This record gives sequence, structure tokens and C-alpha cells, in this order.
Amino acid sequence: MISANNVTLRLGKRALFEDVNIKFTPGNCYGLIGANGAGKSTFLKILSGKIEPSKGEVTMDKGERLSVLEQDHYKYDDFLVLDTVIMGNARLYEIMKEKDAIYLKEDFTEEDGIHASELEAEFAELNGWEAESDAAILLNGLGIETELHTKYLRDLDGGQKVKVLLAKALFGNPDVLLLDEPTNHLDLDAIAWLEEFLINFENTVIVVSHDRYFLNKVCTHIADIDYGKIQLYAGNYDFWYESSQLMIRQMKEANKKKEEKIKELQEFIQRFSANASKSKQATSRKRALEKIELDDIRPSSRKYPYIDFKPNREIGNEVLVVDGISKTIDGVKVLDNISFTLNHEDKVAFVGPNVNATTTLFKILAGEMEPDSGSYKWGVTTTQAYFPKDNSPEFQNADESIVDWLMQYSPEKDNTYVRGFLGRMLFSGEEALKKVTVLSGGERVRCMLSKMMMSGANTLILDEPTNHLDMESITALNNALIKFPGVMVFTSQDHQFVQTIANRIMELTPNGLIDKSCTYDEYLENDEMARKRQIMNMDEQIAEENDETM
Repeated sequence: MISANNVTLRLGKRALFEDVNIKFTPGNCYGLIGANGAGKSTFLKILSGKIEPSKGEVTMDKGERLSVLEQDHYKYDDFLVLDTVIMGNARLYEIMKEKDAIYLKEDFTEEDGIHASELEAEFAELNGWEAESDAAILLNGLGIETELHTKYLRDLDGGQKVKVLLAKALFGNPDVLLLDEPTNHLDLDAIAWLEEFLINFENTVIVVSHDRYFLNKVCTHIADIDYGKIQLYAGNYDFWYESSQLMIRQMKEANKKKEEKIKELQEFIQRFSANASKSKQATSRKRALEKIELDDIRPSSRKYPYIDFKPNREIGNEVLVVDGISKTIDGVKVLDNISFTLNHEDKVAFVGPNVNATTTLFKILAGEMEPDSGSYKWGVTTTQAYFPKDNSPEFQNADESIVDWLMQYSPEKDNTYVRGFLGRMLFSGEEALKKVTVLSGGERVRCMLSKMMMSGANTLILDEPTNHLDMESITALNNALIKFPGVMVFTSQDHQFVQTIANRIMELTPNGLIDKSCTYDEYLENDEMARKRQIMNMDEQIAEENDETM
């Protein structure tokens, strides 16, 4: 168990947290949520001891071990992958190294033997003999193949490093597990594996994530940060959202009834205060009026951008024909003879692990890259707006403000018109004058969405648009794309985003394009059934081979 007792953190004159009291108990998974800047990651750092609170303390039960998902992807570059994972249990790793050092000594003494014996006992108590196999199971579950386990971390790519650091955090059954955005850069198979791991995890988990589906799947409680306080709700993210909205509605309804009662009492007092026969009743009503207090309903500090894509023209029946597109990059064939046709009601999600292939295809369709062979043709009624996965080249001009940046894409060169679009995306007042080179990842995404809204396109190409966005912006974008009347091709690692928008699923595989008209959940269900059939066929084949050899 871990708890915060009267925790206050002040940053200058501002109190990020004020007298926070909260207890996290074993067997539960807590989703820590709040608006951007509310202090979610900071609170995890307070719990882990990386940041000292201005007042109050964090306590854990004696002898318990806390594990944290680290964010520095280069810290362990000089260590082997398997060793890095085992470092998740620092004491176990220390014992392993100390034992090895003793056994390598040339002048091995009796004292060394006694100390080695003590270390061996503690090693066994910490399940040291299973350490390597346990680490390998975690790595394999997250998609790190066995041949990579004995390589140095520097030899892995960024996505693989993320998985290794996650395995390190999960290793050794920690009593308290702190995870800050654990699904970032994970493929869908790894996310599904992590979901199952956390569902079956018996100790305490506290997780920060912008993935609503993930929070719904794993969380037993939601800890909501707002106005420097943390309110605890039982249930997952959807349950929190419904209950918090219900609570506000109930408070507003209660206030409405109180306001009606106040008005009634005021009218009575005004009418009869001068009447001697009614004066006692008027005085009594006055006392009753003084006792009525309206509930203090503070609007949430969360801010939802207003996102609405309105096409300038209706799309016709001919949308897009892709015919035999192939592309090789750096000697690797990324796209191989890809063909498909889009219809005027299609919202197509590209899924699967081959993210480079999807990004390449989207660049070609947006006119940013030429195919090596094959062709594509957009219908004459279509206009396209493209959201690239990497938008940094768009924001290189150090002298450009957000207003200046968006003005170049505006059909009307009017400051008020441009600021209207920026205001919808939470860039109001002085915010709209910020230089584009200092924008955060989430702010750049909101700028790109403003540009796309302004275009009036009826066809959207979106490559991971939910990256860097907070929960409120993801929700706003999700709702906008559900009601968008045009055609879309998009990709996202956000399960709920894909499930609620797409009516057609495509996956680029080494064996070609899989194309299904269905929801994402239906696609996954069919994919899972296909995998089970494949495993059964393999088992039958192995059994037949065994029978033949007997």
C-alpha cells in the first residue's frame, strides 16, 4: 500500500497540489487523470520519491518494493537487454553481480564463502533462479524476440527500447507499480498483452494514460486531479465520466430547487414584512432563507477544443483508385503492389504492426512522395487534407507566431477570421502570438487540426493524429471525426478511436493487403479466431508428425 498524507507542492506562488490525502491499496489499478498541466506525471514523481513535496509525506508499508516505468531511453544502452530487465529488482541484480565477483576471486577465503552462502540464500528468496526465464517471458510477451535478449540495448530501435524499459518496470512482482503513459510507442499486440498482465496483477498499480480504452480495460478506480485536489472514484474511465457528469447534474438540479425556494421565501418576506399579523411568519421565513446555501459548483479545469471538419463541397461516388503501388526505401520494399478503391462513405483505419508502410502509403496519397511503380487517382470532386505523423518541418520558422503560421493557409487573410479558428483550439489572447518554435507536441497537433478545418477538405488523411494530445483533445477529435460527412483514411494506436470511427479496416502485411468492411472489434475477433485455427492446425500437424515417428 502507498499513501499521500497532506501532500502539498508549490511551484513559486502556485500550489500544484494542496493537502492531498489519498490511499492506494493492493489489488487495485488506479488511473490518474486530469487536464494537461494538472500534475499527473509530477504526482507520480512525488510518489516515487523523485520530487519532494513542499509539505506532507508519502508512506509505504515496510519492506515493500516500488517500481517505476523510466522515460530515459538511453540510460541502459551499455547493458544487455536481459540484464536491464532484471535491474527492475535492484537488490536481486546487486546480489547477482556481487556473487559473480566473489566466485571470480582467485584468493577465495572462508569469509567469502560465508558471505556467498548468505547471498545465495537471499538470491533464492528473491526467486533469483527464475530471474532470467521470468525476464524472457516478459520480453517475449511484449514482442521482443529471444535473439534480442542477449544484445545491448543500444542495438535496439526506439520502440524496442520502450518495451524493454516496460519489462524492467514489471519485473519481479513489485508491490507498487507506477506507469506513466505505458502504451506510448507500443503496437496493438503489446498493448493487449500489457492489458492482460495488469488485469491479473495482484498488487497496486497507478497509471497515467491518454488511452481511454486501456483505462477502461485495466482500471478498478480513477483518481481525478482538478484544482490541486485528487478525487477518487470506484470504476473505470467511462464510469468516472458518467458519474462525474451525473454528480454535476445533480448539484445543478439541487441548486435549481434551492433557488426556487429562495425566490419563494423572498417574495413572501417582501409581501408580508410590513404586515403586523404576518410579521412573525416573515421573520421565520427570513431565518430559513439565511440557512439555505447553494452548492459551490466549480467548472472543471479541463478545456475541450472545438473541432469540426466542414467540407466545402459534397463528395461524389468516385473517390480514390489505388493500382499496384510499390515503394522501396533504403533497400527495403515497404509497399508491394498495393491496390484498393475507396467509396464515398468509407472511413478506413489502417491497422497492424507495419507502421512504416502505412506512413509511406499516406505520404504517396498526399502527394508528398512518389511511388516506384503503380498509380493512384483521386476523384474530381475530392479535396484532401493531410495530417503527417511528423509535423516538425511545418514549424521551423523561428520568427513566426501561431497567427502568422495559420494565416498562410487561410482563404481569408483576416486576423479575426484566423484567430477564430485558433480560439476554437484553445489558442486565445496572447496564446495565439506564441512563436511556433516553442510549441509543445500537443500544441503543434492542435495547430495542424486548425489548418485542416480551415481547408474545407472532404477527404482526410490522418497519420496518428492522437499522438501528443491530452484526453480532452482526443475526445473532441474523436467526436468530430465520427460526425465528419466525408471520406477518411487514418491510423491510430487508440483502440476506442479506431473502433468508434472506422467502418472499414485495412492491414498492410508481407503477403499483401487485408481489406475488411467491419468495425475494429469485429476485425480483431476474426483475427483472433484465425490465429486460434492456425495454432490448432500447427498442433495437429505436430501430433501427426509425432505419430509417424512412433
